[in-house]
Amino acid sequence: MTIRVELPQHLRTLAKISGEARVEVEGEVTPRTVLDALEAEYPMLCGTIREHGTGQRRAFLRFFAAEEDYSHLGMDVRLPETVARGVEPLLVVGAVAGGKI
Repeated sequence: MTIRVELPQHLRTLAKISGEARVEVEGEVTPRTVLDALEAEYPMLCGTIREHGTGQRRAFLRFFAAEEDYSHLGMDVRLPETVARGVEPLLVVGAVAGGKI
């Protein structure tokens, strides 16, 4: 299945892509399988979305699919059918942090 992935601008620049990334995933569509395919297609992204040693999501990135936050559900949770069919993308979003102005 072709999965669409929206990346933050700095990761698109690193991967030298404009717009969405599209990757092929065999079997279950989970954050892990999508990111495995993304890193295989764009090896320069290894370690930018997931930690090298643990494979866990980096602290300042979030995953959204079908208007739901999948960031804390684990890497092996099934993504929605709309993402698996390529109707909607998996969004990789840089977390926004701040304080008082």
